[in-house]
Amino acid sequence: MLSEKEEELEEYILGHIDEEPEVLARIDHDTHVQNYYWHMCSGHLQGRLIKMLTRMIKPRRVLELGTFSGYSALCLAEGLADDECRVDTIEINDEQEDFIVEHLAKSPYGSRIRLHIGDAFDIVPTLGERYDLVFIDANKRQYVEYYDLVMDYLNDDGFIIADNTLWAGKVVDPKAQREAQTRGVMDFNNRIKQDPRVEKVILPLRDGLTLIHKLPTR
Repeated sequence: MLSEKEEELEEYILGHIDEEPEVLARIDHDTHVQNYYWHMCSGHLQGRLIKMLTRMIKPRRVLELGTFSGYSALCLAEGLADDECRVDTIEINDEQEDFIVEHLAKSPYGSRIRLHIGDAFDIVPTLGERYDLVFIDANKRQYVEYYDLVMDYLNDDGFIIADNTLWAGKVVDPKAQREAQTRGVMDFNNRIKQDPRVEKVILPLRDGLTLIHKLPTR
């Protein structure tokens, strides 16, 4: 829970960045109303950052693991240069499909997104794509496995954005470190730290956001 000062700062930040698009505000609202795990939605601040990072990276092909309600997929799509670019987004929970499809259809950027329902480990190898940007926001227990998977399909000089890498501060809580999801995040952070193929930085935004750059092969 945020302190009063932290809440004031968050309100200040949101009041001094780009407005949240109406379609995304609707997704955020409907996610809060209809989904028990509403807190997993990226939200205004993180969403604007994802959109801007996408704009800066200029990817032609983007892969997302963990669509949830479609908020972050639309932020990725919004940041693309044109309608020839694509976001492949994968959601394992088929109960989310109707919600996602309905809300993507309301956005002018929805046509840039291809939704896949199923397990990423089964789907990614069938897509026949290589990616310039990957956004990982799925099962924390499998973050290391996701990383190994997508690195094989990430172009040199490409980027990975991994969400929840501070896991509500549990990564530094000895009691929480016994939890499977916390251990998964910690294993991922350790793996990234030790991987010489990439440069990386963790942003203490929301629940932790790690930016990973795959260095060009020499």
